[in-house]
Amino acid sequence: MNSFRTTIEKSEINSMPIAAFGGRIITIDTPDAADKAAKALSGETVIGLDTETRPSFRKGVMYNVSLLQLSTADTCFLIRLNRVEIPDSIVELLENPRITKVGISLHDDFQALCKRRSFKAGGFLDLQKIVGEYGIEEKSLQKIFAIIFGQKISKNQQLTNWEKDVLTDKQKLYAATDAWACLEIYNRLKQNR
Repeated sequence: MNSFRTTIEKSEINSMPIAAFGGRIITIDTPDAADKAAKALSGETVIGLDTETRPSFRKGVMYNVSLLQLSTADTCFLIRLNRVEIPDSIVELLENPRITKVGISLHDDFQALCKRRSFKAGGFLDLQKIVGEYGIEEKSLQKIFAIIFGQKISKNQQLTNWEKDVLTDKQKLYAATDAWACLEIYNRLKQNR
């Protein structure tokens, strides 16, 4: 097994070229479209997963998770949970143990999703729990990605409003990149076993 660097400084990441998802981004805002996305993803063995929540800048104000991102190597579905909640087809996908859903800090994502609709997570794999086997001590997606690929993931859209009527292209690219990056990290680690 190859091991990677253990840590990386933010200043080093800032000078790296930016990585971004280059595939199709499909925004899902109807239950029918969610069903089609679930069907498209049902044949996958591994997908990247992430969520986004509208930030709150007031003490005591919290929002429900707004967006669920599910990515293959070439297509990312952005499911607008503030519009469609979590349809049965997506619950089935999230509960399916034969499809590995990889992400970062999945416990938090799972808790946020369950506030919208209770389900039993199946096949969830948290990258934070396995990167240590490769010598990586970092826990953030940006730092892990930089260590493995020598590229930076932009975080400029993180604190934007994920419940806007229309998501901007920058928001969509940011959201898709995070889910895709989890899949890319998983695949690279698997190659280095």
